[in-house]
Amino acid sequence: MRPSVAFFFLVISSASAFPIGAQMHPAAKISPKIHAAKTVFFDDQTGVPAVGKDALAQLKKWGRFQIVTDKSQADLILLLSASPPKGGHVIYSGGQTGTIDSGQIHEDPVPNYLSSGPARAAYLTVVDAKTGKSLCTDSHQWGGVLTGRNSAGARLISQLKREMKK
Repeated sequence: MRPSVAFFFLVISSASAFPIGAQMHPAAKISPKIHAAKTVFFDDQTGVPAVGKDALAQLKKWGRFQIVTDKSQADLILLLSASPPKGGHVIYSGGQTGTIDSGQIHEDPVPNYLSSGPARAAYLTVVDAKTGKSLCTDSHQWGGVLTGRNSAGARLISQLKREMKK
């Protein structure tokens, strides 16, 4: 066996010796403010009514929070969106590339035309309604054949429910 082939098999076999769990990040702790909350305002900003409708139905089915229609009456705001809470990629009309972060546009020093945006996902951000501070954010891939085309929002509500039980 040639040395390069033997080295290849050594690398492959040693890579599989590491447990997969070692690569995973621990789940974030849920804020005590989320546990103490009684009322929520649900804000669907996905632009896809079916996704928001399914998420709201899951939230009602859970029954953990009273859903209010006035933000000022809420302890928490559950913001469902189709983009990350911070930032995104832009291409100017002249072709220059950049990113958006907290409402500010930052030009790339060198245009990067080959960067593709991330696969489409839904994001659930839990916001303290009194302070406006983000307490936690989670994301889920946007639907599919096996999971359902508009299930991302409902799955995020289910994930929040699981995390709160821990």
